Amino acid sequence: MASSTISGVGSGVDTQSIVKALVAAEKAPKQAQITAQQTNTTIQLSSLGTVKSALEAYRTAIDKLKDPSSFSGMAGSSSDDKKSKVTIDATASTGKYDLVVEQLATASKVSSPVYTDGASSIVNTTDEATTLTISQSGVDYNVNVPGGATLKEMREAINTQLGSKGISANVLTDASGSRLVLTSSTMGEGTDITLSGDSDLSKGATTLIHPQNAKFTIDSLAMESKSNKVDSAISGVTLELLVGDKAATTITVGANTDTLKTSVQSFVSAYNTLMTAINTQTKVTATGDAATTKSGALTGDASMRQLVSSLRNELLNSSGGGLSQMGISTDSKTGLLTLDDKAWTKAVATQSGATNIAKVFTGDAGLISRMTKSTASYVGTTGTLAQRSTDLNNKLTDLTTQQAELDRRIDSLQTSLSAKYNAMDTLVAQLNASSSSIMTTLNALNNPKSN
Repeated sequence: MASSTISGVGSGVDTQSIVKALVAAEKAPKQAQITAQQTNTTIQLSSLGTVKSALEAYRTAIDKLKDPSSFSGMAGSSSDDKKSKVTIDATASTGKYDLVVEQLATASKVSSPVYTDGASSIVNTTDEATTLTISQSGVDYNVNVPGGATLKEMREAINTQLGSKGISANVLTDASGSRLVLTSSTMGEGTDITLSGDSDLSKGATTLIHPQNAKFTIDSLAMESKSNKVDSAISGVTLELLVGDKAATTITVGANTDTLKTSVQSFVSAYNTLMTAINTQTKVTATGDAATTKSGALTGDASMRQLVSSLRNELLNSSGGGLSQMGISTDSKTGLLTLDDKAWTKAVATQSGATNIAKVFTGDAGLISRMTKSTASYVGTTGTLAQRSTDLNNKLTDLTTQQAELDRRIDSLQTSLSAKYNAMDTLVAQLNASSSSIMTTLNALNNPKSN
């Protein structure tokens, strides 16, 4: 809205424009400083957030590689996955084994007597509660059977009380009626379930399945296991026995350089993504003219220098120059990593190549663990980058305060100058009036009227 103030009525001078010019000249230097600092600080805060997100993504990516199997360089396989499955850990060694499964491990299963009225059959026809004792491996579990309890209610009671013990119950029904069937998740000889107590459920109970051990041979060596998941027969190898048909399958543990290379390449890619984010925010773009050379928002930032130094130090500290031997090199300008296929192929071709590569990355002294530890102080709500963000936010708050103080000072200056120029204009108007009166008088004296 345009000002309605009439300027310079008495003096004929546009005093309002003069006041505006003086106020603008006074405000300009400090305003330019505040605006520039607010812009730079906001850009730095955004850039810091970009690096912080990139670092968190990097830590998440390498955390997925912590599992020693990621760098085992080994793989296990079965000649028939329908009969047996194989998984390995970092301690597995190469080998080939003939597996013959004679019988699978089984769990105990028992049934109560048959009740002709189905799942709603009353299993305690008295008014007094009875007790069903379920025993397994020398441990007794007493389940209360209230007066008037049904098969369905007992199923729910057993599952609620003994589910965590590996014992479950269900109701099976056919043309003859329903019965309560108890099953154990624990397999192997000596884990029979027995029913006793004064409850009718225990009278006439029938064993449906006797628990037994898995029996199998590895290279004709007879073995047994209480479970169909066998993790001790072959070091570093876990076998899952699926069929006990006495047919032979071949278990093979051998080098798997594809998986190993995928993990190494995943590390390289994660590292390069982080370094690219840092480089983008800290790079200096030369234009040939020092006056127009452009710097990144975080160029010269101490926290960025420290972070990059921490990352590079861990690469340099990799035992025995392992990275360079497997074909990983660092670009001297960008700090990015590259994986040379020829050097990689040569590294894994030796008998211990895959094992040596795994050692570089895994374990407490491995690169993954060291990278995780060296970057830990930069993340989180109290980390270096969070503290740096807090400092920048505090600076923005201070600049907002400075802006408010400047606005108040300029408003006061404008009020003061306006008052002074208005007073001057009034004085000039008074002087002009006096001058006009004097001149009128003088003119009258110089021009007397004729008689």
